[in-house]
Amino acid sequence: MATLSPSLSSASALPILQLKLFASNSIQCCENSRESVKLTSNGLATFPEKNALSSLAAKVLPPRPRRIILVRHGQSEGNVDESVYTRVADPKIGLTEKGLAEALECGREIKELIEQDKAGNWKVYFYVSPYRRTLETLKSLARAFERPRIAGIREEPRLREQDFGNFQDRENMRLQKAMRMLYGRFFYRFPNGESAADVYDRITGFRETLRSDIDIGRFQPPGQRNPNMNLVIVSHGLTLRVFLMRWYKWTVEQFEGLNNLGNGKMVVMEKGYGGRYSLLMHHTEEELRGFGLTDEMLMDQEWQKFAKPGELNYDCPMMNSFFTHFNEEVSQDASEAKYHDQ
Repeated sequence: MATLSPSLSSASALPILQLKLFASNSIQCCENSRESVKLTSNGLATFPEKNALSSLAAKVLPPRPRRIILVRHGQSEGNVDESVYTRVADPKIGLTEKGLAEALECGREIKELIEQDKAGNWKVYFYVSPYRRTLETLKSLARAFERPRIAGIREEPRLREQDFGNFQDRENMRLQKAMRMLYGRFFYRFPNGESAADVYDRITGFRETLRSDIDIGRFQPPGQRNPNMNLVIVSHGLTLRVFLMRWYKWTVEQFEGLNNLGNGKMVVMEKGYGGRYSLLMHHTEEELRGFGLTDEMLMDQEWQKFAKPGELNYDCPMMNSFFTHFNEEVSQDASEAKYHDQ
């Protein structure tokens, strides 16, 4: 089942390099909480208000959701006719009939994916942008699920579309988008609107909320610890790409190489063998290359499949590509070794 549908084609696939996985030591929290401020031996202070966090860390955390599924809205009226943006406020633009059908089909695909787990107690929880086209996408998508399967829904304004500056002048917008390509897709800010960097800032806040929800088991009914929860985030193309960038700590250059998702398509972040989320648990290497992932990004996704939450990738492939002097040191060492052998 193909779930990624980028608008641009990609280069032919290359094999993913094998990674050596490193296990890191877990950090142990202090067992005893203190009611007053006290300096520790290293000169740092502990504060009573931090006791709640220490208590949370000492408890066994609830099971993480099995998946985080990112869905782009179905085809909108603005996708078909850009002049709509000149007379209809962006948040009020709805779906076309095709877009409603795309959303319905996406819901069926999500249900089919979850049912492959053969778990009888699975549920879904939705986060959705407040724009009309995303709300209509969710309403159509959710028709695939019976009421007992839906754990909840939250409208989240931070998942909204990039702000392009209220009502848009068609010719001026074409000029602005051309200027964005020259300036850089990530940092270019539309007049009276946002840049992708601005979206990154608010998505960072949403990510922290999401992680907090996961850590405290907000999706779980009282007294339950269901490991078969699936989160579905219904949002917009750029916003979802920025979310992935923030989650996986991709660089600006890597973000600018990504292709947009097709309307009504999804990206699946699935929990790997160690508990972290990896795109390679569900998607093929070919699909991810079509989305714009590079060799380095794919290597990291392979590491994510087996790593545990809190671990660091000490064999991060970006180290060698960014710090080019490593190759120079290897060449110098080889030259010196050859000289001494003579």
